[in-house]
Order: sequence, then C-alpha cells, then structure tokens
Amino acid sequence: MLRSAQQDLQKVFIAFVLGLVGTIWILQSFVWDRLKTDLFAGMSEEVREGTNVVTVSPFDVILLQVKIGLIVGAILSVPLFLYFSRDALRRRNWLPQAPIARWKMVFLVVAMLALFVGGIAYAYSVFFPIMFRFLASNAINAGFVPTYHIVKWVEFILLLSLSFGIASQLPLVMSTLAYADIVPYETFRDKWKHAIFGLYAGGAVFTPPDPITQLMWATPLVGLYAVSLQITKLVVGAKRSRGQVDVSETLRARWNVLAGTAITAFAVVYGFFSAGGVGAINEGLSMAPGDLGPVPTIGAALGLPESQAAALVAGVVAVMAVAIVGFRLVASQVQQEAGLAMATMGDPSAIDIGNLDKAGIEAAPPEAFEALEEHEAMAHVNEAIGNGNTDKAELILDRYDEANERAQNRQDATAEGGEEGDSGVVSETATGVVDAFTEEETTEDDIGGYMYDLRFILESLTSKAFRLVAVFMAVLAGSFMYLYSGGIGDIRRDFLRRLPADKIDQGDIAVLHPVEHLVFEIKVSALLAVVAVLPLVLYYVWPALKERGWAAGDRRTLLVWGGSLVVGISVGSYIGYSFVAPAVMSWLASDAINAHMVVRYRVNTFGWLLVFTTVGIGLLAEIPITMLLFYRGGLVSYERMRSGWRVVVLAFFALAAVVTPGGMFSLLMVAIPAALAYLLGLGILWLYTLGGRRKGPLTPATT
Repeated sequence: MLRSAQQDLQKVFIAFVLGLVGTIWILQSFVWDRLKTDLFAGMSEEVREGTNVVTVSPFDVILLQVKIGLIVGAILSVPLFLYFSRDALRRRNWLPQAPIARWKMVFLVVAMLALFVGGIAYAYSVFFPIMFRFLASNAINAGFVPTYHIVKWVEFILLLSLSFGIASQLPLVMSTLAYADIVPYETFRDKWKHAIFGLYAGGAVFTPPDPITQLMWATPLVGLYAVSLQITKLVVGAKRSRGQVDVSETLRARWNVLAGTAITAFAVVYGFFSAGGVGAINEGLSMAPGDLGPVPTIGAALGLPESQAAALVAGVVAVMAVAIVGFRLVASQVQQEAGLAMATMGDPSAIDIGNLDKAGIEAAPPEAFEALEEHEAMAHVNEAIGNGNTDKAELILDRYDEANERAQNRQDATAEGGEEGDSGVVSETATGVVDAFTEEETTEDDIGGYMYDLRFILESLTSKAFRLVAVFMAVLAGSFMYLYSGGIGDIRRDFLRRLPADKIDQGDIAVLHPVEHLVFEIKVSALLAVVAVLPLVLYYVWPALKERGWAAGDRRTLLVWGGSLVVGISVGSYIGYSFVAPAVMSWLASDAINAHMVVRYRVNTFGWLLVFTTVGIGLLAEIPITMLLFYRGGLVSYERMRSGWRVVVLAFFALAAVVTPGGMFSLLMVAIPAALAYLLGLGILWLYTLGGRRKGPLTPATT
C-alpha cells in the first residue's frame, strides 16, 4: 500500500497536517467559549455561575487540542491514503471486484455523514444542555462545586457525541445487513422487543445514571429503529422484486402529491413561527410547575433574522415531508409489484417455490422451505428437472435440507431446555464445559470435577435467585435514592459541622467529572447491597457446599453472623463518623492550611475517605468477630485460618485495589488495616483455643 501510494504520500501528509493545525486553531479561536456557552445554556443563572471548567495542569489544554487534532488529521488522511493505495488493495482482492456505480457510493457516503451529523446535532442542541443542567443542579444541591476538569469534560462530551453518531447509523446498518442476507429482515421485525431492550440498556451504559438522560438517549433511537425497519422492508422488498419497480418513474407519476406536501409543510411551519408560536409555548411553560425556562426564538437559536430563520426551518421540514411521502409512495409500489416480497414477509409459507427462478429461491426466507413437506419439495425438484433447469432443482434440494437441519436443531435445543428447564441459566451456559467430562472421568483434581461442583453449587441458588435479587435491588435502590435525593448533601453538611471551623469551608468539595458524584453514590449503594445480600447467599448455598464436601458446621451461624454485620457496621460507623473521621480529616488538612493553601477535595476521594473511616471501622471490627463465629459454628477451623493467612492477606490487597480510588496510598490504607485485623483475629483465636489445643464443636471440612 505504501509503494502504491508513495507518489501521493505528500498529499496524505498535507491533509494530516491541515487537520491537526486547523483543529488546534479552530479550538482556540471558536470552540472553547462557544462550547461552554451552548452546553450550559439550559442552566439557571445561579447554577451557571457556580459551574466552571478548569485545568489542573499547565499542559491540559494544549495537549487536549493536540490529541483532538491528531484524531481529526487521521480521519482526513486515512481515507485519502486508502484511495491512493486502491490499486494495491484491488490486487489483493480487498476491494469489490464488480464495478459499483459512483452515484451509489456518493449516496452511501452522504447518507452516513448526514446521519452521523444529525445524531451529533441532536446531542449538542437538545441532550447536552438538559443533561448538564440536571448534573450541575444536582451537584450544587448536594453541596458540591461543579468544577469540571477540561480533559474529563471534553472526553465525556466526545464519548456521548460519538455514541449518538454511531447509533444514528441504524438505518444504513439494518438495511445493509438485510440486503446482504447477513441478518434477514424478519429477524429485525420479530426481535423488535430485544432491540428496544438493547437500546435502553445502551442508554444505561453511555449516559449518567439518571432516568431522564437515559430516556433522552434511547427514546429517539427507538423511533429511529422503527424508521429503519420500514427502510429495511423497502430495500429487501425491492431486492426480492428483482428490480421491477422504477423509483424515478413512480415519483414523477405522483409529482402533484409531492408538490402539495412540500407547499403544505412549508406553509404550516412558516406560519407557526410568523404567528408567534414560540411565544405561545413560552406562555404555557411559564404557567407550568418547575423551572422549565423559556424556549429561544428560532432566529436567536440559528443566529439569523426571524423571517430568514423561519423560512430555512420551513424549507428543511418541507424536504423531510417530501422524503417521507416519497418513501411511502415507493414502498406502496413495491408492495404492489413485488407480491413475493411483501406478501411473504408476513407469511413465508405462502411463497410458491415453483414460480420462483434461481435468484428468487436464493432470496426466499428459510421459513418458506421449512413449511414444505418432503413430497412437495420433490415435486418442485421434478418440475424443475422436467423444464431442464437442473441448477434450480439442486438449489431447491439444498435449501430444503438446510431448512430441515435448522428446524431439527431448534427442536433439539427446545427439548434440552425442557429437560433442564429447572437448572436455570447457569446450567445452560456450563453444559458444554461440564459435558466434556463424565462423572466417571472426573475427580476433585480435574477441572471437570471442579466445574461439576461449581455447577451443582450455583444451581442450588437458582430457586432463591428472586429473593437474592430482590434484597440486593431493594438495598441498592433505597440507598441510591436516599443519596440521590439529597441525602449525600445532608451527610456532608452534618459531617463538616463536626470539623474545626478553620479546617474546611462549607463549599470545598469539588466535582471534576460531570457524573463523578452520581458514580460515587452508585458505588456506595452497591457496596451496602453486597453487604446485605452476602449472608443470605452463604445461608442458601450452605447445604450444597456441605454436600459437596466444601463446608461443614451449623449454617444457623450465618444468620448470627448477618446480625453481627448489621450491629458491627452500625456501631463502627457511629464511632468512625463521630470521632475517627473528623480527626483524620482535620489532621490531613492541617498541613495544607498551615501552608496557606486552599483545601478543595474531590468528591470521589473525600467520599471514599469518609466511607473508609466510618463504615470501614465497622468492617474492620467485623473481621475478628467473623473469625470467632465461624470457629464456634464449626464452619472454619483455626488451623485452616492460620494456614491460609497468606491467601487472605493477598485477597485483602486485591479487593482494595478494586474498590478504592486510584493511588497506592488509598490501597494501603484499606488493605493493611484489614490484614492487621485478620492477624488480630488469629491472636484472639490462639488464646481462645489455648494455642490450638482446644478443638471446635464440629469437625470442619478438610477439603
């Protein structure tokens, strides 16, 4: 590729440099101020004044501009490089061998760009202003300062913008996959519930964890999916009709309908803006509860005179209306001309295989052949042979065999699911691994033996899964809603009142990422939910562990242990909240204040330090209590605890690396006290067992 494009590499390099330098200049001259103005436009004046975008390093802005410039330069130069190296790609069969009409390529590229730009435009003009208004208001109401780090802020914006741009490609992706027979149109049509669930799940992944922004991300895409389904139906129908529909002739024959649609749409939209429709909407919003704010006029939004802006928007709406009506006219024509395509999409069994040519048989859905009886298929084969069309006869046999094999596989899967329906999802996913080892071949030292044991143990939880999930979600949702609805602000204000007045001011906890405080709330809620559900999990899984020889003792000990968790965490949290945490915070802030520095903690680090010095005190106290309870209940022997101390300490460090914020100090601050608490528990047990000579009430498992 390099040799093929070597004469044009200077042009590629020039495009890259222009993209890099031009992006840096545009960002410096126009983007930064405009970006903050537009995206913070939905905030009230008070919230907007309290929200800032800051740098924490002298090189933040310039390095960010260079990174964005490199990306833009690559986007501009890579397609150019591929174009100049097309001869090398063609020699290696990496390009389509059949000639592609230039207008088709232009249409595809324009459609991709239009959809991508449309998705980003929606995010920029609608989604981001509402989202940032909510995030900043929520942070300020909790007593935090929305001080966004410019790198984190821009990366957050780019990620969400990219997600909108990619998701807006649904019409092209669906129609292309269906046209190429990679994913049949019927799959998109029949699996629409799964698609909607996936889109809302994507909203939960890409957006902040609040229902408003998730709905704003996913709901337009659900509508786009419905539109994409209609476009896919048209494309596939046109393919199955084998080109019998002339699109241009269809549109010319109904020019009067298209012209009337354009005139009506233009007149309605232009009349709405000219008659003061925006003012009427603002009057209604002013009477509605809440701070919905006035809707800007179309001229102010576009930066044009009102009449020109209204005419521009009316023209765009008219074009869109003509496109929609034209699409429906063409779809109607396809439905009339392509009886195979549209009639059989709803009922594949209605396809007459005998009337299809070879191309029609290749394009027909598999359900058409599944509906055939053997004698019907052979009749079509004999008819094709009698007409001298052996290729068609062979293709009918191939498609019929494939359909039978597909139906048989589906029946086998259904039968297996019925026999093992009570085993749940875990058994279905583990079946392939476990079945590789028969019971006679597995031992406790084989991976098959361990997989069999794990499968048996996990299956014992399936009947209790609803209770476990209900408890987990109840604690998670209750904790998050308390923190989300102002609880985190109440805790912050109450805690800061316990500190000396000269240590930390009331507004010195900053949010450097737009969703930092929400993510912190979710993590704390998830931690509480795990603590709440862990005793129940162990209680329900205990019989299976005991049967497989992995545990022994009285499982009622676990209920006592669960109660001790609640009491220990409650008492420890009170002690930590009242005495330990204020002392630690004051000590940490003293040096900075004495050096005349401004103390401003991040909500992530400040919050986790508060959690570790409150709830963490209870958890540390619970470690020796747990060891003593497990020994008394015969669950774990003193010898097992003593011999496995290295593994336990290593597990503490691994867990601390996962749950603590970044940094070696926070990791050590959690892992070392936990390890010392475990060693303290060993010391207490050594005294209690008289150096290991006193045995427990039950003989624990030796596995």
